[in-house]
Amino acid sequence: MPNANARPKHGRRPRRRRREDPARNELVSSSLESAQQCLFNQDYGTAFVHYLLVLNLAPAFKDFAKESFRFTLFKWTEELDSVGRIQDLFDCYEQALELFPADEVILNSMGEHLFRMGFRDEAAGHFHKALKLRPDFPEARENFHRVANWLVERWHFLMLNDHGRNQKYQQAIQKAVQSGCNTVLDIGTGTGILGMCAKKAGAAEVYACELSKTMYELACEVLTANGMDGSIKIIHMKSLEMEVPKDIPQRVSLVVTETVDAGLFGEGIIESLIHAWHHLLLPPQNDENEFQEPSATGRVIPAGATVFGMAVESLEIRRHHRFCVSELGGISMAAAGELRSPVSCSAEPDESMEPYTTERLSRLPRGYKALTEPFTALHIDFNNVQELEGLSSRPVQRIFLPVTQEGELDALAVWFQLHLDKESSLSTGPQEDTCWEQAIYPVHITDGFVLKPQDELIVEVSCRDSFLRLSSVAVLRDGHEIGLDKRLDSPYPENPISTQNPEAELCSALACLQTDQDKTKEFSMLECAEMALLNNQDYHRSFCTALGKLISQLKVQYQTQDPGSDGQSNPSDLYVLDVSEGFSLLSLIAASHGHVKAYSSVEKKKQQEVLKRLAGSNNIPEKQLEFWLNHTEDEQGMLKRPSREKLWSAIILDCVETCGLIRQKLMEKASLARCLLEEGGRIFPEKIVVHGMLVESDTLLLESAVQGQEPTLGFNIAPFINQFTVPVHVFLDFSTLEGRHLSESVELFVLNLMDAHANYTNREVKVQVTATGRVTAVPFWYNIYLDQEISVSTLSNNSHWKQAAAVLQQPLEVQAGDWVCLAVKLHKSTISISARIENTP
Repeated sequence: MPNANARPKHGRRPRRRRREDPARNELVSSSLESAQQCLFNQDYGTAFVHYLLVLNLAPAFKDFAKESFRFTLFKWTEELDSVGRIQDLFDCYEQALELFPADEVILNSMGEHLFRMGFRDEAAGHFHKALKLRPDFPEARENFHRVANWLVERWHFLMLNDHGRNQKYQQAIQKAVQSGCNTVLDIGTGTGILGMCAKKAGAAEVYACELSKTMYELACEVLTANGMDGSIKIIHMKSLEMEVPKDIPQRVSLVVTETVDAGLFGEGIIESLIHAWHHLLLPPQNDENEFQEPSATGRVIPAGATVFGMAVESLEIRRHHRFCVSELGGISMAAAGELRSPVSCSAEPDESMEPYTTERLSRLPRGYKALTEPFTALHIDFNNVQELEGLSSRPVQRIFLPVTQEGELDALAVWFQLHLDKESSLSTGPQEDTCWEQAIYPVHITDGFVLKPQDELIVEVSCRDSFLRLSSVAVLRDGHEIGLDKRLDSPYPENPISTQNPEAELCSALACLQTDQDKTKEFSMLECAEMALLNNQDYHRSFCTALGKLISQLKVQYQTQDPGSDGQSNPSDLYVLDVSEGFSLLSLIAASHGHVKAYSSVEKKKQQEVLKRLAGSNNIPEKQLEFWLNHTEDEQGMLKRPSREKLWSAIILDCVETCGLIRQKLMEKASLARCLLEEGGRIFPEKIVVHGMLVESDTLLLESAVQGQEPTLGFNIAPFINQFTVPVHVFLDFSTLEGRHLSESVELFVLNLMDAHANYTNREVKVQVTATGRVTAVPFWYNIYLDQEISVSTLSNNSHWKQAAAVLQQPLEVQAGDWVCLAVKLHKSTISISARIENTP
């Protein structure tokens, strides 16, 4: 029987309509009107505040005001960026994302600001969110690929593809765990592979730490996919900040790490191991007590390392680190002073300098010559904490190396043998097939120095700040010591072994001291790519000729239109703007043609001083050269007329990045520049022709993604790290790329900077295969046309540019005679290439 007391059911009541608030509506209406008026007046900051008020009070207006709000946000944050109000800029983006949390355009734009500010992890997160919301969003995809090159460096793929290296690490960890090391800490875990090896070997407790947010999140995904997320504790933290029991419950018996770079100590392994021995590891094995329980002691894998080096001659290294020419584009360089790269090693640390750079010697264009036999520079025991702590205070060691071949001394090349344990080791030597490059310590000798057999090269080795430092300081020849580095900070000034005339020696030393002081005043530092560019005589000769042709044509044009009393044009008639990145001599070359006022893009004061000295020594009046970035904070703002009456006679654009890609927003800059040219004026370059070729290269595949279907050491890693695979491989040396050419070179694309109507965004190119194989990639490079006759190539031997390659997701099996259709697309200066087999030509 139903409950008689039950209340009767009623239908759903209609929702009560919100009572209108006239005051609110009036405020919304007036604020919306004010926002639109401020927008019209370009008062973006006030407009932004009004839009925030409107959209918070009346969310129904979101769809209506979305585009205007975005535009206002972007213009206002540009202003904030230009005046350095970075916190306010990000506050605005946070407010915007509270209103539009799923707006992929705002997410992508905030990511771009974060990336420019150096917050790469955070930028990647915003690009990734934008792609999840809209997978076909090209700007977000290109930005994600760009940041992926920073966050997951290409050596991660090489390392995971290095089966020999992986197996040796796995075996060393397995032996250590089976001998009693039951608790393990993996420092700098990366993908988590070494920690998983320890767990698989039977370790009771495994911990891992990773500083990079991107790699930490990647490792978490990998652990979950392999069923180890509950058995390995991963910590997003620098190991130097870890404590017991706050971060891990007890000290561990084994630390595994691979935080080593080409120079061994560059990733901070010394500091992290010293901290680990004091705070995270059990005490080391006491050799005096052979009955000590292994489980009560700590150890490190790798156990130690031995460092090797040799002196080399290499034109490629030389042209990237010291200035080697006396004239460029008609400009005498005698007054330039000392120019060198920021890679310079001395016993005294210098924060403005890097002690070494890296190269893969086996892939150096034009190769290298070994001038000495390999020598042992250093041995370090990672299981000896006293030795680690004493490394920085080791006295400078002098090593005498017999010279075996005649040649110009350009650098010391350094590699190491990593001892995983007593039985197993890995070598990073130049003849090894390894994921490591070699460390390069360039020699800065203005005129070079030729070593000869019977000489002895004197090398200093030190570790003053836990960086390995090697310097070539002198040569012992015929009983005399010839100094190679006479800087004031050198602890060994030039000293002949045989001192037959003390007075003459003192006078010589005083003369050298005065010379050093003069050189120090004129010292100027250029990036390695800037140095290589400055050593490129062909490049500057081509620009000099092309600029000379244009200037001559314009002078004739001026004389015809408005000749002066003497038949000469006004000296201020021609204006040239150089917007090259970094150090550029092109403005000076333009000014040297006479009757030209040139505006230089060089920003650094010391580099400006170099150009001023060169102008003076080449009889170029000071008023003919101006540094336009000294007067503006907005690059777009400087692409404007030099005065109300004048337009630019020539605008020089920097079109290609050193890595081999077209510079971002190049076509937008070219479009703006065309509007600012006088009649007959020109953009340099006039056009860019992209060339490419079909190749088969396993090297490019190994550097681009984890290869093969088999799990890495039995672990599922590839699908996760391959999310960071990028379609275009950069910083490629095509001349030394290991692989086979499967076609002739072909023209892929043309970017016309002077004629917008000649441009297109898509093109299909059919390429005939010349050899049977697998097409794995399409390397590409550029012929940069300054005018119709004069061009420079990014593929030339003396180019400061590298090349790039589009790596195919799936290699194409081809036969000689087949046709491959390449679909080439340009989107906002980004080139993408896909390929398919075409049966007919």
